Amino acid sequence: MVKIGILIGSLRKESFSRKLAENVSALFPEGYEAEIVEIGNLPLYNQDFDDYNNVPAEYTAFRNKIKEIDAVLFITPEYNRSVPAVLKNALDVGSRPYGKSVWDGKPAAVISQSPGNLSAFGANHHLRQSLVVLNMPTVQQPEAYIANVATLFDENGKINKQDTIQFLQSFVDAFVDLIKKYQS
Repeated sequence: MVKIGILIGSLRKESFSRKLAENVSALFPEGYEAEIVEIGNLPLYNQDFDDYNNVPAEYTAFRNKIKEIDAVLFITPEYNRSVPAVLKNALDVGSRPYGKSVWDGKPAAVISQSPGNLSAFGANHHLRQSLVVLNMPTVQQPEAYIANVATLFDENGKINKQDTIQFLQSFVDAFVDLIKKYQS
């Protein structure tokens, strides 16, 4: 079983990113298991925690969880043309202490979303910059920018546009192909 961890850049319980995650997780083929990894409980990263052996239990649990997964799907809104702090914090927590990054070599994919037309383009690209330095091979095509997300879901939180489902399926298929290239 290939384990996919989904990190969501929004803490709202009814966030569009969470709804997308729930829909996209169902698009993975047999043999792949997608699970949302919660990041809202992580204290802000402080190197002193690692340097003085006072690591919060939440850091240890998160780092161990990421070690267990095979690939990471990031689904995020955009805050001020960049990545929400909660998502950047999770990247920082997982990348430390120096030389012990839990991200190293894990295949990744990014979906950004917005209620507006720009579809969180800035957040998508800022996140990709961090993934480069974390040595995470990332799906390059198709790029996934979901605009007008507020109109995308029915009353049960399911995507109501067949062309969007088809696009997201092609995105998941590209992600699965990337994961296969990096499986040992």
